[in-house]
Amino acid sequence: MPNLESTLTAKLAIAASYTVLGYFLPHHLMRLHALYPKLEVQLFELNREAIEEGLIRGRYDLAVLLTSNVSNPDLVLEPVVHSVRRLWVGAHHPLLQKQTVKFSDVAIEPFVMLTVDEAAQTAMKYWNQTQYQPNVILRTSSVEAVRSMVANGSGVAILSDMVYRPWSLEGKRIETMLLEDAVPPMSVGLAWRKDLEITPAIQAVREYFKHAFMDPRGN
Repeated sequence: MPNLESTLTAKLAIAASYTVLGYFLPHHLMRLHALYPKLEVQLFELNREAIEEGLIRGRYDLAVLLTSNVSNPDLVLEPVVHSVRRLWVGAHHPLLQKQTVKFSDVAIEPFVMLTVDEAAQTAMKYWNQTQYQPNVILRTSSVEAVRSMVANGSGVAILSDMVYRPWSLEGKRIETMLLEDAVPPMSVGLAWRKDLEITPAIQAVREYFKHAFMDPRGN
């Protein structure tokens, strides 16, 4: 990795989705700034469709987003990290007494469905591969609402470790359990237009993430 006296001088317009900007990117932007103090990053928070259009039209140089949702053939995707999805339950939930938990156990519980960043569509993709359906009592774009509902014992959820925090805003505990059935991880990565010139600044960001996640201390 380059030293703190890096002389790389450039501007980068980086688009990011809500989840990535809220739970992943700020820490890495801080580290990038320490490594490349003359690299100026302009950030834009957008949904996936707007990010894809902006990359294609050249409004943004790079994007950091949930790559599993992207299928545009004109974009290059470079995975960075895969965040495991687990079942979230309140601290005293009966499911915590079970050795293993399956979709059949979750299907009979009241379910809180997160909708932001296409989370609901993603969830239904893996639910639809089973013979069960979630008993949805609330659809919300607020991760904090999900956290509170689960911590209060009002429902359960399946979300990634990236957005997990052990306490709700009310100070109540949230536990997680790994489902025995397969649940795909939430994949986060970089994206750029296929014919884009890879400038030194773009390459620096790519190399930063490559090294950050090759080294366990960087995760």
